[in-house]
Amino acid sequence: MAASKKAVLGPLVGAVDQGTSSTRFLVFNSRTAELLSHHQVEIKQEFPREGWVEQDPKEILHSVYECIEKTCEKLGQLNIGISNIKAIGVSNQRETTVVWDKITGEPLYNAVVWLDLRTQSTVESLSKRIPGNNNFVKSKTGLPLSTYFSAVKLRWLLDNVRKVQKAVEEKRALFGTIDSWLIWSLTGGVNGGVHCTDVTNASRTMLFNIHSLEWDKQLCEFFGIPMEILPHVRSSSEIYGLMKAGALEGVPISGCLGDQSAALVGQMCFQIGQAKNTYGTGCFLLCNTGHKCVFSDHGLLTTVAYKLGRDKPVYYALEGSVAIAGAVIRWLRDNLGIIKTSEEIEKLAKEVGTSYGCYFVPAFSGLYAPYWEPSARGIICGLTQFTNKCHIAFAALEAVCFQTREILDAMNRDCGIPLSHLQVDGGMTSNKILMQLQADILYIPVVKPLMPETTALGAAMAAGAAEGVDVWSLEPEDLSAVTMERFEPQINAEESEIRYSTWKKAVMKSMGWVTTQSPEGGDPSVFCNLPLGFFIVSSMAMLIGARYISGIP
Repeated sequence: MAASKKAVLGPLVGAVDQGTSSTRFLVFNSRTAELLSHHQVEIKQEFPREGWVEQDPKEILHSVYECIEKTCEKLGQLNIGISNIKAIGVSNQRETTVVWDKITGEPLYNAVVWLDLRTQSTVESLSKRIPGNNNFVKSKTGLPLSTYFSAVKLRWLLDNVRKVQKAVEEKRALFGTIDSWLIWSLTGGVNGGVHCTDVTNASRTMLFNIHSLEWDKQLCEFFGIPMEILPHVRSSSEIYGLMKAGALEGVPISGCLGDQSAALVGQMCFQIGQAKNTYGTGCFLLCNTGHKCVFSDHGLLTTVAYKLGRDKPVYYALEGSVAIAGAVIRWLRDNLGIIKTSEEIEKLAKEVGTSYGCYFVPAFSGLYAPYWEPSARGIICGLTQFTNKCHIAFAALEAVCFQTREILDAMNRDCGIPLSHLQVDGGMTSNKILMQLQADILYIPVVKPLMPETTALGAAMAAGAAEGVDVWSLEPEDLSAVTMERFEPQINAEESEIRYSTWKKAVMKSMGWVTTQSPEGGDPSVFCNLPLGFFIVSSMAMLIGARYISGIP
């Protein structure tokens, strides 16, 4: 019997989407933007101490290879030849910090994840050295001094990990965010791997001048970071190197964007004033501000949106960052056992259709935008004997929507022109209750693409459009039309405002829990640093509450 003929689809582009919770590899048709196949692997998160969040860089790298191999196998089953894959883009969780040995290729410590809080004392001591009338850190980087960004994580590694210190002394150490670690490894590692990053990821380190688009000597001296360990900064769309192993050996890696920038590109927000909100582990609202850096008066970040080619102009964005969105669902699953799978949250919430006055502020890593309040910790308040796990599930979904409302309000105030609708993407957007709640709480329509993988799509677009690849046109007339699903508000504006104002009261109650924070993450015997810093504020006895939350009669 003759072998079945491979389908001819034209040039294909692959995308590595390395997130906080999982790694995926997806393959798109560059002519139609159709998703042809993908594979996903969940990534472990480690919590060695209260407030610490780590991941294994080697596990992340292995997950990328596994996803590529499995996706290629699936394409074969569809009679699609992998020789059609002409380029690969990389999208990644930002800020997460890796230091590795360029001689052995081994990580010198676990990746310190963006959510990690161990550097709070470092932040406090550094903040005392910034003149009140000259916040050069924020003016150069667009970022507030926070545990969120890479510079303080790298400073902690240099101060506390002897293997890192020794490698720096012996000129063996390389630093990078996850994109740098992956590109270096995939392009050969110890055998000529390319040590680079793109402007979007560099802009999240707090070491990068977003005006000159270079590593900043003054910032590196302020944080005490040796500049020789930093990756070379490139545009978001150019050939960095070739894959040196696996099924796609020889294919160029030619796109690189931090995940939120990738989603902005994937949502085709190329015009000034266009915005998108991505619902992943955290929640991130970005608004394209064009070639101009717009600085916020309301707690938002100024960041690099993209630079789609070496000779192309840079675009900037205002960003509202929420630390905990999808992570609260994972927490309900893994820590409380209220649900067995993340998808069950929608079913539980649907059973009651209300939180019944219960409010959940999931400030597990403090509060990000617009508050930037590291002393906050998670609370559930408004509980009664009637409250059960379904109400808490509903309150968890509402929390994601309320946090989005806060950053959208801040963005509207900064931009001066309120958004008429919100474009959304990310894994959580498959939850229809969440999307309807979001429309109700914002009191504007929420618009979702039927193909939700916009982060990976953005990385693929950048890779396919790179000079020397040229299989994906980013000209407006060539971009594929996107089919959207629309959610309209279904409650009146007054009810929406009442719910939002009650949420704001709950947020105020979440602040000030942590009053001391040692460099090691705090003494676990201190009441304010109970594991996960999680408190239930309620007028009922804790035992009764626990029985009802668990569904025990």
